[in-house]
Amino acid sequence: MKGAGRWNEERKEKVNEKKEAYATFVNSEIDEEKETSRVRYKAVKKVVKKAVAVAKSMAYDTLYQKLRTKEGEKEVFKLARARERKTRELGVVRCIKDKNGTVLFEDAEIKVR
Repeated sequence: MKGAGRWNEERKEKVNEKKEAYATFVNSEIDEEKETSRVRYKAVKKVVKKAVAVAKSMAYDTLYQKLRTKEGEKEVFKLARARERKTRELGVVRCIKDKNGTVLFEDAEIKVR
């Protein structure tokens, strides 16, 4: 479930702090500095991961509460439609007709057409 509901300013700041810690870790050249920045990055990463998990859990809890109501029935169908649309592969063409109306299945023939 994606959404802005779980991304408040506090979490954004934590994620930015993690990005900065990672950049420091990657860009450090001295071994001692690299080791300390690695330890800091791992600690920050753990905190951010937990914060995001808590936010996701809260978002799902509110979603489940909403789905239990009368208005939530419409949401179930919205979610089902969105999930179905997500699974479609519109970028992949499996067959196409040529000028004569013959169906082409081979990738090479489709690309030529």
